[in-house]
Amino acid sequence: MKLNFESNLQFQLDAIKSVTDVFEGQPLEESLLEHNIEDEGELHSVLAVSNKLVLSQEQILTNLQGIQEKNELPAVTQLDGMHFSVEMETGTGKTYVYLRTVYELNKQYGFKKFVIVVPSVAIREGVSKNLEITHNHFQNLYDNIPVHFDVYNSAKPSTLRGFADSNTIEILVINIDSFAKDENIINKPNDKLSGRKPVEFIQATNPFVIVDEPQNMETEKRIAAIENLNALCTLRYSATHKNEYNLVYSLNPVKAYDLGLVKQIEVDSIVEENAFNDAYIAVDSITATKTKVTAKLFINVNNKGSVTKKKITVGVGNDLYALSNEREIYSDGYIIDEIDASNQCISLSNGTVLYQGDSQGGLSDEVMRFQIKKTVEEHLKKEKRLNKKGIKVLSLFFIDKVANYKQYDASGNAIQGKFAQWFEEIYTEYVSQNAFKELDKFPIDKVHNGYFSQDKKGKIKDTNGVTKADDDTYSLIMKDKEKLLNLDNPLRFIFSHSALREGWDNPNVFQICTLNETKSETKKRQEIGRGLRLAVNQTGRRTYDPNINRLTVVANESYDDFAKALQKEIEDDCGVSFKGRIKNKTSRTSIKYRKGFEADPKFLEIWEKLKQKTTYRVDYDTADLITKASKALVDLPTIKAPSLRSIKTAVTMNTTDGIGGEYKGERLESYEERVWKIPDILGYIQGKTELTRSTIQAILNKSGRLGDVLVNPQLFLDLSSQAIKHSLYDMMIDGIKYHHIGNSEYEMSSFEAQELEVYLNDFTFNISDNSKTIYEELIPLDSGVENRFAKDCESSDQIKFYFKLPNWFKIPTPIGTYNPDWALVFEDDNKVYFVAETKDTGTPEVDLLKLSNDEQLKIKCGKAHFKEFEKLEYKVVNKVGQLIG
Repeated sequence: MKLNFESNLQFQLDAIKSVTDVFEGQPLEESLLEHNIEDEGELHSVLAVSNKLVLSQEQILTNLQGIQEKNELPAVTQLDGMHFSVEMETGTGKTYVYLRTVYELNKQYGFKKFVIVVPSVAIREGVSKNLEITHNHFQNLYDNIPVHFDVYNSAKPSTLRGFADSNTIEILVINIDSFAKDENIINKPNDKLSGRKPVEFIQATNPFVIVDEPQNMETEKRIAAIENLNALCTLRYSATHKNEYNLVYSLNPVKAYDLGLVKQIEVDSIVEENAFNDAYIAVDSITATKTKVTAKLFINVNNKGSVTKKKITVGVGNDLYALSNEREIYSDGYIIDEIDASNQCISLSNGTVLYQGDSQGGLSDEVMRFQIKKTVEEHLKKEKRLNKKGIKVLSLFFIDKVANYKQYDASGNAIQGKFAQWFEEIYTEYVSQNAFKELDKFPIDKVHNGYFSQDKKGKIKDTNGVTKADDDTYSLIMKDKEKLLNLDNPLRFIFSHSALREGWDNPNVFQICTLNETKSETKKRQEIGRGLRLAVNQTGRRTYDPNINRLTVVANESYDDFAKALQKEIEDDCGVSFKGRIKNKTSRTSIKYRKGFEADPKFLEIWEKLKQKTTYRVDYDTADLITKASKALVDLPTIKAPSLRSIKTAVTMNTTDGIGGEYKGERLESYEERVWKIPDILGYIQGKTELTRSTIQAILNKSGRLGDVLVNPQLFLDLSSQAIKHSLYDMMIDGIKYHHIGNSEYEMSSFEAQELEVYLNDFTFNISDNSKTIYEELIPLDSGVENRFAKDCESSDQIKFYFKLPNWFKIPTPIGTYNPDWALVFEDDNKVYFVAETKDTGTPEVDLLKLSNDEQLKIKCGKAHFKEFEKLEYKVVNKVGQLIG
C-alpha cells in the first residue's frame, strides 16, 4: 500500500505560510545567482548556482513581527540572527511541512538550494524515506517541477559538485556528525575536487539550512559547523526546542491534542501491590570515575509506615540494611562487596552477583508477563473492531536487553528469550478463545518479530542506537513502514531495543509497552511519540475518528506517576499545561444508544425533516466582487521597495579581550530606482484565486494600485492575491445556494456503525430521562455551554426530543465541512423543529462577531443549508430559551 498525503490540512498550511511569509517582498527573478567558485590565481573554476536574498534585515523583521502577531506569538523587537523556529508536536507531520516548504519557497521566490541537517542516523533514514514517499504527491502539487534529492555519503564527496552547479531544486540530507569535526572528509581538501574541500560546494550555494531536531545540535562545535555551511538562513523544526530563535509558528502538544491531530493517550498501569516480602534489588547503572566506582540500585525502603521502591547510589562497603531504613529482609548478607565497572556487575556479601539490568526479589517477571498479557488483550480487542474498517493494528514493545527476546545456544543457534516465549504462550491462549478465533489467520512466528542491530556474524546485539551497527536496523524499520500497514502482512507485534526508539514511528501503533526491570527512565514524550500519529486505512488515508485514534501505553508504574511525569515534561518543555489530557484507561466508557430509538416517532419526526443531503452552488455578482476586492486593495499598506543594509565593523585584537569587533557605521541602500522584471501579474493572481484574467484586470484597474507592482512586484502580488481571495470567500458564502441531491440521504445505519467510547469529563451529561433522546445513559459533550443546553433540554416541558448530531452528519461548504450541534423537537401551542448551534461568547446572547472568521462563514452556510428544509429552523444560541423569540 501507499500512504496518501492530504494537501489541505490547515495547520500544516499555516506552518508553511509562516515561513514563506518571512520572505514576502523577495522578487522571484532576483533569488538566484550564478557565479564561479574560484581562488585567486586558479586556472580552473567551478560554476555554482546559489540562492540570493534581496530583502533588507528591516523588511525581514517587519515580516516576522506580522507573522508573530497573526499567530499570537510574542513579537520580537530585533532579529535573533537569520534563524527561524517552527514548533510542531510529534505526529503532526513536521517532516512533510518542511519538505513542502522547500517547494513553496521555490514556487514563490525561486530559491533552489536546500540542506537538511539531522542529528542521527535514525532521523536521516526517516527523512530519506519521506522524500521518497512524498515525491509523487509533491510532483502533482507543483506541476512536475524538476527536483533532485540525495543523502550525503562521505565515500562519495564529489557528488557535492552536482549539488552546487545544478539549476534544479536540490535537497541534500546530511547527518551533523558528517561535518562537525575538522577531520571529517567533507572538511578536508579532496583531489577529485581540484584540491577543494567538499564543504565549499555547499557554502557556495548560500543554501537554506533546515535543522531537524535542533535541540540535539546546540553544542558549540555543532553550532559552529552549521554556521560554516554559509546558510542564507536556518529553519529550525522541533517539538522540543531548546532555543526558540525568531519563533514563527507554534503547534504545541496541548493544541495538537485539543484539535484532534494526534491520538488520545490512555495509560494501562501494571503495578506491584504488597510485593515486599523478598529482598528486592535491581541494578540500574554502574559508573566509574578516576577516583571511585558507584552503582545505582532500586531497593525497597521503609517510608513513613509503608514500603516504597527507591533509587539509591551505593559504593563498596555500603549496607543495604541501613540504606533501606532497616528493613529486616536486608539484614544478613546484603553488604556491597564489589562493584565491577568493566563487567558491569555488583557482588553482595552473600555471594550473589547481579549484572546491570538484572534484578532479584519482587515480582519483576510477573509484572512484565502481565504487561504483555494486557497488551495482547488490548491489541486483539482493537484488531477485531478496526480490521473491519480496513485499519491494521500494531503493538510496539520496547525492551532494554535483546537477550530477553532472542538468545543463542552454545552452538550459535537462535533460541527464544523469555519475552518471546511468554508472548507466544499468551497469544495462543487468547486466539483460541471464541471471541478472537477469527483473528487466528497467521503462523504465530510470523505475528511477532524484533528489530535489532546485528554483529558481523548476523547475531543480534545490544547497542546504544548511534553506532554504525544501527544503520541497517534503522534502514530496515523505515523500509518496512508501509508494508506493516497492510492487513495481509502477518506482523502485528514489534519488539525493538529501547535505544532504537528515536526516529521510528508508524501511524498504526495503537499499543506501546515498555518492558524493563525497573520503572522507565525514558522521557515519556519520547515513549509515546512512536504512536501519536493518526491511524491510516488500507487506502493510506488518515482517519480522524477519536474513537479509533487511541494510544494505550501499558506502563509498569501507576497512572498518576506516568501522567505527572508526562505533564511535567510538557510544561517544562513548552510552558503549557497538559492537565486532564492523559487518560486513565479505566475511566473509558462506552456510549450506548437507547434500544429502539430508531422506531421512536419523535426521533423519526425530526430525522425525516433533516436527513436529506444537499450540495451547493455559489452565486455572486462579478461587478460587486470587483468593487469589494478593489477596495480591499486600496486599503493595503504602502508597498516599499526592497533595500539592503550594510553594517561596517572593524576587527580589533588585543591581549586582554582577544579578537573583537568595533561598530563603524552602516548604510541603507534602497532599490527604489531599480527597474524590476515584471512577471505575469494576471497569471500569478489567477493561480491563487482561480478568477478570470478579465476580472482580475478590472479589480487592479479600479484599485488604482497597479503602479505599486513597479516598486516591489512580488510583495504587491502576494498582498493583492490575499486581499482578493478573502473578498471572494466572503461573497461566495453570502450568495451560496443549497439544493437537495436526488434521493441521497444520511443513512440511519451510520448510528450503529459508529462505535463510541469516550472518557468521562466535566461536560459529559448524565441522562435522567432517556425517553427524550437517542442515548441510553450518557451524552459526550465538549463544553460547559453544551452541558447546560442538554440539562435544560431534559428538564424543559417544551422540548419533546433532542439529540447531538453525530460527527458524520456533515454539510459541505466552500471552506470545508460543517457539523451542526443539535436537533430538537419543540412543542407548545405549535410544534417546531430546530437545528441549534450552541456557542458561548461571554455575552447574554451569542455575538457572532466574536467568533472566528471561519466559524462565522460556516454558520452562514448552515443557515443557507437548512433554509431549504420545510418546517425546520436553524438558530445559534447559548441556551434553550433563545430558540423561541
